[in-house]
Amino acid sequence: MTHSHLIPTYKRQPVAFERGEGAWLFDTAGRRYLDALSGIAVNALGHAHPALIAAIGEQANRLLHTSNLYEIEVQSRLADRLCELAGMDAVFFGNSGSEANEAAIKLARLHGHGRGIDTPRIVVMESAFHGRTLAALAATGNPSAQQGFEPLPEGFVRVPYGDLEAIRALDDGDIAAVLVEPIQGEGGVRVPPASFLPSLRALCDTRGWLLMVDEVQTGVGRTGDWFAHQASGITPDVMCLAKGLGGGVPIGATLVAGPARELFGPGSHGSTFGGNPLACRAALAVLDTIDDDGLLTHAQAMGESIRGQIEARVGGLDVVRDIRGAGLMIGIELGRPCPELVETARERGVLLNVTAGSVIRLLPPLIIAPPEVERLVDTVCELIENAAASDNDTRANA
Repeated sequence: MTHSHLIPTYKRQPVAFERGEGAWLFDTAGRRYLDALSGIAVNALGHAHPALIAAIGEQANRLLHTSNLYEIEVQSRLADRLCELAGMDAVFFGNSGSEANEAAIKLARLHGHGRGIDTPRIVVMESAFHGRTLAALAATGNPSAQQGFEPLPEGFVRVPYGDLEAIRALDDGDIAAVLVEPIQGEGGVRVPPASFLPSLRALCDTRGWLLMVDEVQTGVGRTGDWFAHQASGITPDVMCLAKGLGGGVPIGATLVAGPARELFGPGSHGSTFGGNPLACRAALAVLDTIDDDGLLTHAQAMGESIRGQIEARVGGLDVVRDIRGAGLMIGIELGRPCPELVETARERGVLLNVTAGSVIRLLPPLIIAPPEVERLVDTVCELIENAAASDNDTRANA
């Protein structure tokens, strides 16, 4: 398959899908694949979910877009629902995770200037991923993604992920905020110590910093809570959402509370497409379905089943370094790079991802059923067992 008129920013796999149903995708030759990636945590309800299809169709028949120059009733309803779920005060809508994080960075700058800081800085984490727009890229802890785009915006100070003492030791005279993922996705499904977010919340309160959580990948039920930080019992000042919020329709959201509530005013930020009627109606359908169908509890149960079965079957192999995650955000770290497993899994009818070089990342839809869990576990374990056998053969022949 050729893409002569596409800028080659993606190394695409040699398969094209023409339809989906539940947790399954079907390619142009009719072959079926278990989707354990969900469009990178986007298709929270899987594919062709009846409630989402009905909501999109109904809204498309009524109104797609008006712009934010006017009141948008469905946008207000979505804002109310998100604030109720998160215990926060207000929402700005954009179109993507990068945009949600850009809004958060602007809020941090405004907060810093309001405290009399001339050059406010934001604490960010090693191995973080916040997007590919320039400021979000500068906040990202991936030098290979940043290469060639220098000079990047300044104003970020980087510390090891989950290291509260490294943050506490910073000279805080010009720090305005901390931006952190509750679980790092692109960074390898890395989970911080249980005390990290509560202690960070307390530190930010003491020093007058905004606590900003990037829930672009972890939010909207992915980890078994509405938002991953809720498992730590905290409320952030700023929260960024996207991916699963629209179930496949592009939408981003930046929620604010407390000291971040009054920072944006008329003219200080904007988005032409952000929060248009179609995107907001889709997002409401996603939230309603997660709630009505008990998908938070289901995600917790299915995630525990997947991790438990993989641990029982291959956890003792030398090649397996760690099995971690929360809900249906799962990482299996191997002791060596394993990018070839993406192709091998696809050939066996399972779509997954390898991130941070050596971490098998599983992000199945929240609607995944027990028989599909069994298929996923069997395939992943076979891949790992074969990798372990190959490593043993290599050592024996060395």
